[in-house]
Amino acid sequence: MKRPGASVSFAVVKAVAVQEFGSPEGMAVVDLATPVPARGQVLIAVEAIGVGGVDVVIRRGDLAAYGFREGHVLGGEVAGTVVAVGDDVDASWIGRQVWAATGTGGGYAEYAVAEDFVALPPNLSGVDAVALGSAGLVAHFGLAHARFTPGESVLVRGASGSLGIMTVQLAALGGAGAVAVTTSSSARGERLRALGATEVLDRSGLSGQAGHDVIIDVVAGPDLPSFFDRLNPNGRMVVVGAVGGQPPDDFGTRIMGAFQKSLSFATFSGATVSESDGRAVRDEQFAAAARGELQVVVHEQLPLTQAALAHRKMDAGEVFGRIVLVPQG
Repeated sequence: MKRPGASVSFAVVKAVAVQEFGSPEGMAVVDLATPVPARGQVLIAVEAIGVGGVDVVIRRGDLAAYGFREGHVLGGEVAGTVVAVGDDVDASWIGRQVWAATGTGGGYAEYAVAEDFVALPPNLSGVDAVALGSAGLVAHFGLAHARFTPGESVLVRGASGSLGIMTVQLAALGGAGAVAVTTSSSARGERLRALGATEVLDRSGLSGQAGHDVIIDVVAGPDLPSFFDRLNPNGRMVVVGAVGGQPPDDFGTRIMGAFQKSLSFATFSGATVSESDGRAVRDEQFAAAARGELQVVVHEQLPLTQAALAHRKMDAGEVFGRIVLVPQG
């Protein structure tokens, strides 16, 4: 590992871990040893942490089957300054401002290690970067996975979070014939119109008059099957999140019942994007945000030690955009 003299203190650092899965009260501030970057990794002094929907799903215990255990440190994306590098990483990265993906955890901490990182433009803050980084990538590739083409109508289900907001903007910028959104209030609907939405629907999606060629679903949950009815012939639904939980076991019967409409259903995860493709898209989106061509929406900044409060706000559906945690120090 390469590091500059006294700029890194390898002492105990603050982090937030899940001590008991379920409610946000199961999260706790803990002391951990500063992580050491392995080969291909950098160590980042964290300045901003994105609170994502997947963090909430993991904290609830919905993904226990994937091996998450008590003591897990949440957080999949951070921004900050590189203070040390592992083997096979150029030492010139030290001192640079970066955005980084930490995988399925490790981000809710004062220091984090990552091997997937990109340099930030000088006029893009770390706070804005973590409100855009993962959300923008999934929105971009989610639309591509749906084979979206200009002129088609798009419905974004659950559009008030950072992922939904980025999908609305990218669909509009990509020449969608219409961009409908489901959201919980008219006030949120007006904010989404300012970002590119052309039609605001209630959460059921029933208030719309027309069908949709593409549905990008951030919610999933028990109501997912009903949205097959909102698709036009040859329509495609892609689920990019599951903040509403799992769909019913028999949800496929709804799409089979509409066999003659030739509907398609798929899921999409950013985990399937290659490092090179992901880096290219993030570089492009960060530059666009720095130029003001993409709007980044930060709901609120909170201290890292108030991560449980951030999750309570997420559970209550209060968040428009992304909450960003900021370590104190």
